[in-house]
Amino acid sequence: MDRSGGLVQRRNVSSHNQTITNNDPEKDQVLPEEEDDHDSKETRLTLMEEVLLLGLKDREGYTSFWNDCISSGLRGCILIELAIRGRCELEKTGMRRRSLLSRKVICKSDSPTGDVLIDEALKHIKETDPPESVQGWIEYLSGETWNPLKLRYQLRNVRERLAKNLAEKGVCTTEKQNFLLFDMTTHPLTDSTIKQKLVKRVQDSVLSRWTNSAQRMDKRTLSLIYLAHASDVLENAFAPLSDDDYEVAMKRVRELLDLELDQEAMKDGANELMWAVIAAFIK
Repeated sequence: MDRSGGLVQRRNVSSHNQTITNNDPEKDQVLPEEEDDHDSKETRLTLMEEVLLLGLKDREGYTSFWNDCISSGLRGCILIELAIRGRCELEKTGMRRRSLLSRKVICKSDSPTGDVLIDEALKHIKETDPPESVQGWIEYLSGETWNPLKLRYQLRNVRERLAKNLAEKGVCTTEKQNFLLFDMTTHPLTDSTIKQKLVKRVQDSVLSRWTNSAQRMDKRTLSLIYLAHASDVLENAFAPLSDDDYEVAMKRVRELLDLELDQEAMKDGANELMWAVIAAFIK
């Protein structure tokens, strides 16, 4: 996959979506621990819900018909949620270093997370022997495998289930739209504040809060940037920016895409499974 794919062409967005950003180079850099706890006093979204929310058209309530990347991207988000929540990890390497993508995913704890999709994936990983690699799990959870014995691992209706979660959290509503030959369930935005904060957090992470170090970035926000790019929805967060800020944001995203991921995974405090999932999409 071309690491910089989808980063060149800029799409126009109507002014009602525009958000305010600050790209003052003299502004003090803000470290991840100084950030708010992702609106901890308000609605908390999973990484999957955030990626889907970036992809949903505000008024129409559905993702682009041409987006064929978001399905596998959402499965990658589930694996990263398992990594960040301490439920899964990569197998140990022993004396010989091995690449992230050659190592298997191991269940570290099977305690429920409270999220049905995440717990469903965790159950599959726990019960699978021998264990599988990150790339294998993305294919299995997406149903993109030629092995009929692995089709039982497929997580079905993920987008619709996530959209239902967003509706239950008051972010979206559920409607039926008629498209000539068929009816389709859509989820128009009802609470623009939550999406605006999400978009601003993504923008600020590569502008006013840029740390020039992936290691110093908040893991969830860093994962969101990578997986939103892999799901072809990152452009939606950057399109409202001014031309200058847009160019800076794209440049810094390209810097993240060009990192040596195996080296990043070896740094202190790094989450190896998180980096392995990222590597599966930008290798």
